[in-house]
Amino acid sequence: MRCQALVGLLLLIHCAAWAVIIDRIAIVVGNAIIKDSDIQRDIRVTDFLNSAPLDLTIAARKKAANRLLDQIFIRREIRIGAYPTATLAEADRQLASLKKQRFRSEASYQQALRRYGLTELELRTQFQWQLTVLRFIDLRFKPAVMVTDEDVENYYHAHAAALRREHPGESVDDLHDQIRDILSGERVNQQFFAWLNDQRKENKIQYREESLA
Repeated sequence: MRCQALVGLLLLIHCAAWAVIIDRIAIVVGNAIIKDSDIQRDIRVTDFLNSAPLDLTIAARKKAANRLLDQIFIRREIRIGAYPTATLAEADRQLASLKKQRFRSEASYQQALRRYGLTELELRTQFQWQLTVLRFIDLRFKPAVMVTDEDVENYYHAHAAALRREHPGESVDDLHDQIRDILSGERVNQQFFAWLNDQRKENKIQYREESLA
């Protein structure tokens, strides 16, 4: 009996060690880490949402690792700045919309989850995070963006041919608010990505997997 218990204990130790080896640390940034399982989950969720074939190649892993690096910086900024986070109820509405648009039945939805190796909780969590990031970008960067009437005029003249095709008979005054929103969105994105680049430069990133660097 004692021998059997010892064998069982050794098996548990062996399995635990094997689990650690499989879910290895891929990247370290300060006191934050990105695990191999995080990268795989990000790929599965992203490919599912994009209706793309599941791609677990090195190139796909590198893209996922970069997305997760950005998330580390964003999560830290949200925590420091006490920015609001989206609720699970908001995420559920996004999930319900996705299911309505893309799946004919609950069975086909569940089949797709199994094909990508996902759970509904992982999707809900992803939607909650996406909504949180959009809210963060809007609150963090949009207030610093200014679009003048001259900027709108210049954009209209630079894209006049395309705008006339898309909006025949409408003048720059008619399209003023729409153009301002386009320019504002572009400048918010520029500030956001510039901030992410600065975060990468200012933080020491340790790649435990060289292929991800």
